[in-house]
Amino acid sequence: MTFFSTSVRLAALPLALASAWPVFAQSSAQTPARVPADILVAALGETVVTATRSPTRSDELVSDVTVIDRATIEASTARTLPELLARTAGLQFTANGGLGKNAGVFIRGTEARHTILLIDGVRYGSATAGTPTWEAVPVEMIERIEVLKGPASALYGSEGVGGVVQIFTRKGRTGWHPYASVTLGSAGHKTATAGVSGGQGDWTYALGAQRLREHGFSSTNSKVQFGNFNADDDAYTQDALNASVALQINKDWRADASLIYSDGVSHFDDGPGRDAKTAVRSRVLNAGVKGAVRTGWQTELRLGQSVDVANALVSSFMPSDFETTQDQISWLNTVDTPLGVVLAGVERRQQAVRGSTAYLVQDRSINAVFAGINGAQGNHSWQLNLRRDNNSQFGSSSTGFAGYGYRIAQAWRVSASHGTSFVAPSFNQLYYPGFGNVALQPERGRNTELGLTWAAQGHEVKLVRFDNKIRGYMTNTTLPLNIPRSRIDGWSLAYEGKVGMLTLHASHDTLNPRNEANNRLLPRRAKRQTALGADYAVGAWHIGGSLLSTGARFDDAANTREMAGYATLDLYADYALSKDWSVQAKLNNVANRQYETAYGYNQPGRTVYLTLRWQPK
Repeated sequence: MTFFSTSVRLAALPLALASAWPVFAQSSAQTPARVPADILVAALGETVVTATRSPTRSDELVSDVTVIDRATIEASTARTLPELLARTAGLQFTANGGLGKNAGVFIRGTEARHTILLIDGVRYGSATAGTPTWEAVPVEMIERIEVLKGPASALYGSEGVGGVVQIFTRKGRTGWHPYASVTLGSAGHKTATAGVSGGQGDWTYALGAQRLREHGFSSTNSKVQFGNFNADDDAYTQDALNASVALQINKDWRADASLIYSDGVSHFDDGPGRDAKTAVRSRVLNAGVKGAVRTGWQTELRLGQSVDVANALVSSFMPSDFETTQDQISWLNTVDTPLGVVLAGVERRQQAVRGSTAYLVQDRSINAVFAGINGAQGNHSWQLNLRRDNNSQFGSSSTGFAGYGYRIAQAWRVSASHGTSFVAPSFNQLYYPGFGNVALQPERGRNTELGLTWAAQGHEVKLVRFDNKIRGYMTNTTLPLNIPRSRIDGWSLAYEGKVGMLTLHASHDTLNPRNEANNRLLPRRAKRQTALGADYAVGAWHIGGSLLSTGARFDDAANTREMAGYATLDLYADYALSKDWSVQAKLNNVANRQYETAYGYNQPGRTVYLTLRWQPK
C-alpha cells in the first residue's frame, strides 16, 4: 500500500464513522457537541487541545499537561519564554547569556531539539539548527501556553521526544479592548507594548506591537571556550508585531488567519575582544477554515508558514547568512463516536534552507498520515494514536502512543502510557562545514510513564515516573555521532493549591540523563531541580515570588566542565491604581547570585523592572 493511498483511507475514516453512527454521535454522553478549539479553550480553563489535537478536559487526559494563562504570564518575573517555562515541573532551560542569545528548553531531560514549539498550531524554529527559536518569542504577545510532557511524535511527528510547547497568541473578541504597557529596568531595559482586540458581528480582530531595547551585560566570562571572552555589554533590540482576524461564516463554519513577526538584533562575543552582531528575523503565518460537516464531525484545513532568518551584520570571521522556510498544510478531522473522539488527518511539511553556505541537500519534504481515538467513560479514560511519516531523505517512520487512566477514588487517579518517537538530523548536523556528519541517522525513542494524581478542595498533587530510552542518540559534540543508546529516567512531583487568597505552587524533579555507552551524564541537565512559588491577593495588591533551585550539571559530553548548582529568588508586587491602570515592580535574583546555564556564559545578576500597564475593563 502506498503512502498516499494510506492517507486517503485514514482521512476518509471520519466520514465512515459519521455515517455509521449518526445517532450515537448526537446522544453520546461523553462526546458533547463540539465547538472550535480556540473558542472552547477561552470558555473552559480546564480544556486543552495540545495533548490530543482536540478539545479535551484536563482531568480526562492520560498525558501530563501544564497550562500557563495570561494572568500567570503577567505575574511572572520571567523576562523570556525559557525563563517562564523553567518554573514548570519537568522543564529546565539554558541560555548563552542575556536577552536574545541562543537558548534551549529541556523537557524531562531530553534535548532542546527534542521539543516541538508550535505557535497557533504552526511549527516554529530553524530547520537549519533543528531547534525552536525560543529566544525570539515576544512574551507580551502570548495569551496562553500549553506544555505537553511526554512523547508526542505519534501526534506531531519528528522531534516530539520530550514533548510539545504550544503558544496561543492574543486573539480578537467582541467589543473594543485596547491595552498598553511600558517597562523600564536594569541594564538599560526599555519595552513598550500596545495593542487592541475587538470585533463586531461576525468579525473579530487583534493587533499588537512591541519595541524592546536593552544594552545588556557581558554574555561571556573568561571560562568561555575558544577564547571568545569580551567584557563589553552585549545589547539586544527587538521589534515585534502580532495580528489576527477571524470570520464566523455561519453557525457551523469559521475562518481565521494570524501573523506573528519578530525582528531582533543581538550582540555577542566572537573571539578575544571581538564583538559580533547578528540580525534574527522570524515570521509565522497561519490561516485556516474549520467547521461541522455534519453533526459530530468537525473538519479543519490549515495552511502555515514559518520563516527563520539569521544575517551576520558584524562578524569576526566569515559572513554567515541563513534562511529556513517551513511550509505546512494539514487536514484534520474529528468525529464523535460512542468510543470517544476519533481523529484522522494528513499533513505535509516542506523545509528549505538557503544561505551563504551551500549545503549538499537544501530541501526536504515530510508527508504524514495519522489517526487516533481518545475518550472517557465513568472512571476510565483512554488515548490511542498512530502516525506514519515519510521523510524524503530518511524514508518512512511509524510512531504510536497508548495511554489509559483510571479514577480509583473521587480524589485519586492513576495513569499509564507508552509512546515511541523519532528525530531526523537537522541540516546543520548533516552538512555544516567542519561540524556536520552526512552519515547521521535518525534517533528512535521509547518512553513509558506512570502517573498518580490527587485532587481535592482546591489542591492538586501529581507524581510522574518516566523512562525514556533513545537508540541512535545524536551527540552534541563538534562532529555529531550516533551512539547506541541513551536513557533518561526520573520522577516529577508537582503541587498546586489555593488557600483563601493565597495561591501556592511547587515542584521537584529528579532525573538521570546518561549516555549508556559510557555511563556519562548528558550535558546541561541538572539531576535535580526544585521550584517554589506563592502569590497573594489583598485589596488592590497582588504580591508574590518564586524560588528556583537547580543542581550542578556538566556542559560537555566528556563530563569535564562542571557548572555549580544555584538558587535564585524573584519577587513581584502589583498595585491597581484604578480600574484601568496598574503598576508592577519586579526584583529578580534578589541575592545577586552569579551562575551559569552554559559554561562560560553569564546570567543576569540582581535586576529591577517597573511596569505601568493600561488595560480598560
